Amino acid sequence: MKNTNEQVQYKILSIDPWLKPFYRDIALRMQRNTDVRRSLIGDAADLSSFANGYMYFGFNRTEDGWVYREWLPGADEVHLFGEFNDWNRSSHPLERIAGGVWEIRLPGADALKHGQLVKIHVRRGEQSFDRIPTYIRRVVRDSSNNFNGQIWYPPKRFFWTDGNYKKRKLTTPVIYEAHIGMAQEREGIGSYREFADYNLDRIAGLGYNTIQLMAIQEHPYYASFGYQVTNFFAASAWYGVPEDLKYLINKAHEKNMFVLLDVVHSHACPNTAEGLNMMDGTEDQYFLPGERGWHQAWGTKCFDYGKHEVLHFLLSNLKFWQEEYHFDGFRFDGVTSMIYHDHALGSNFGSYDQYFSMNTNVEAVTYLQLANELVHAVNPFAITIAEEMSGMPGMCIP
Repeated sequence: MKNTNEQVQYKILSIDPWLKPFYRDIALRMQRNTDVRRSLIGDAADLSSFANGYMYFGFNRTEDGWVYREWLPGADEVHLFGEFNDWNRSSHPLERIAGGVWEIRLPGADALKHGQLVKIHVRRGEQSFDRIPTYIRRVVRDSSNNFNGQIWYPPKRFFWTDGNYKKRKLTTPVIYEAHIGMAQEREGIGSYREFADYNLDRIAGLGYNTIQLMAIQEHPYYASFGYQVTNFFAASAWYGVPEDLKYLINKAHEKNMFVLLDVVHSHACPNTAEGLNMMDGTEDQYFLPGERGWHQAWGTKCFDYGKHEVLHFLLSNLKFWQEEYHFDGFRFDGVTSMIYHDHALGSNFGSYDQYFSMNTNVEAVTYLQLANELVHAVNPFAITIAEEMSGMPGMCIP
């Protein structure tokens, strides 16, 4: 790895000689990437095999039924409940296994059925509360304006016809950014299928070869434009069912178009009833503790990129959207906010010193390095875009 790092440093220094005074800072970042990567996966070459959290956590079918797992290190008791047990909060306890993980096995293929609503009931100390499973793939709102997780395992699986997925390289992306709900001319919220059937031909006819979709990860507040995510593995129910999103992407691929996900890993919705916040009753399970965990300008929670479990969650999330929905890459939202401890609020970045200071969140930089490596390990032709306004040196170097 040392020789590789030196080669990368030489490349960036040849691109911008003004970085030579910061050679040591760049070398330390590269070494940190190497060290964190090794601590996650050892000396294995395959980062993709590490990012399989969605195959272990959440609801998964087994040979004789179902298994549900959740990482809740701060919890004292966890119960699964929902339509399958008449909303009984005590009849189906989870067992605590290693590493703060809780598990329950439900024998029988019909123990859980497609479309059933589910939640978990968590106790920490004298407090108890309901939560939506973290890796749930669909979340729906009921008549009382409450949100529930929904088992999504349709008997007829979606059949992909996009044979060129992962096989085609796009030399020059010409990107059309769209919000599914706002992309229709009629009054109301548009749907995945409407977008696919009425907009794709028009977009392609205008010369675009790439579509970047906003607001796909589940968010309860529609006016947030999708930037306050609660359920990171759930395709938003605002626009239809998961198969409808697959239909859209499949149809775009049939037209030789790429589809990018506007992914929000820079922060998360502070809601507790729907999102990750206080999942196990602690503030720092997924997020930084105290004031560091609050984005004062956005009123959202800030991830702890130094925690291995958080890296596993976020990297697994990227691979999930590639493998489950065939996204061709990502536009990472809010990267500037991620890579500075003060979120770069009020900074003018008039000096290179501002890129290599105590204000730089090197843990977030390492996460982005790992994320970029992972995305291209899953699909070597994937596109990654950073919404980054400070001009961090090296952000667009592989």
